[in-house]
Amino acid sequence: MKPLYLVIISLLCAVIAVAAPVSAAPADITVVSSSLDPPVLMKGDTGTLTVVIQNNGAETVAIKSARLYGSGVVPLSEPYPSVGEIGAGNSKTFTFTVRADGGEGTFYPQFVLDFRDGAGSLRYPVPVQVENTPLSASVIGKPDAFAAGRTAEITVRVGNPRPNAASGVQVIPQGTGFSATPTGGFIGALAPDASGTVVFNLTPTTETAVTFQVVWRNGINTHTADLVLPVAFGEDKRQADPIITNVEVAPVAGGYRIVGDVMNAGLESARSVLVTAGAPATPIDPFRVYVVGTLDPDDISSFEVTFKADATTTEIPVVVEYRDDDGNRYAATTMVGLGGTTAPLEERDGEFPVAGIVVVVLVALGIAGAIYYSWKRT
Repeated sequence: MKPLYLVIISLLCAVIAVAAPVSAAPADITVVSSSLDPPVLMKGDTGTLTVVIQNNGAETVAIKSARLYGSGVVPLSEPYPSVGEIGAGNSKTFTFTVRADGGEGTFYPQFVLDFRDGAGSLRYPVPVQVENTPLSASVIGKPDAFAAGRTAEITVRVGNPRPNAASGVQVIPQGTGFSATPTGGFIGALAPDASGTVVFNLTPTTETAVTFQVVWRNGINTHTADLVLPVAFGEDKRQADPIITNVEVAPVAGGYRIVGDVMNAGLESARSVLVTAGAPATPIDPFRVYVVGTLDPDDISSFEVTFKADATTTEIPVVVEYRDDDGNRYAATTMVGLGGTTAPLEERDGEFPVAGIVVVVLVALGIAGAIYYSWKRT
């Protein structure tokens, strides 16, 4: 009977071996890819970590759970407490929300798969890079000096020195004592080592500091960087510069007349140019104000002004008023001496004509005397 028992036991073992489920080893499961969005985090950033596994074996593999743990970069989402089976040749994706709580560097949070039936675990370190380098901003275009109420063109360049792309990049001027057009500039996405520029028309009303705030996103995380531009008033080397030359002073009835030339020695046009005599002189007709109009750089125009002044006045200011392209008013003054000229003649209008009356009186007395003399002889 012994051979019969052996045969029966062998058949039972064979049946059990065929009917029992196959428990695949952890080696049949591999991590085929992992990714992070955004690819590089900054401290405090939140990102999405994705891990893809694949069953490379010939049988189904039962997985109990999946989780992620580590320091520096910590998971915020719940683990997978029950995963289930993964068929032969199939893949499965796991996603975790993570946050960079540590400093800069590369961190390796652990992705862990626990297999059923005590088949062990799979551990896979996922590299996560954390770098805090912000976008850089610089002013690449501005005037030599600012002036109150005068519009200046400011060009701001934003560069991306980070190893990953930045999105939604914009520049917003902030502060008081100025106005800016546009109120914000949008650049959009910036690839690594790329740059973009924004131009603002800045009009200061007082000396101030303008902060150009650069705003961008790293994934879903918003970051800012500030660029401060001091605004101090000074002389603009390019502005219009009217110069008075070839001046001649001559007396006229009731005052003086000054003739000369006004020249624009600046590099910008002087608009709505007016020439007049300033205090203590009093402008009189016919040339109280001489209208020159626009003087482009190196242009020259003659002018003529008439005025009256006290006998003790030895010099008077000749004032040139003009505007820039933004309508801002400026004035330039040149002192002109009155010495060496003939004293002004008596005024014809508005003053008592003493000399004329004396002459009339003398003539009248002469006529009266002649009449009296003739009457006495008769």
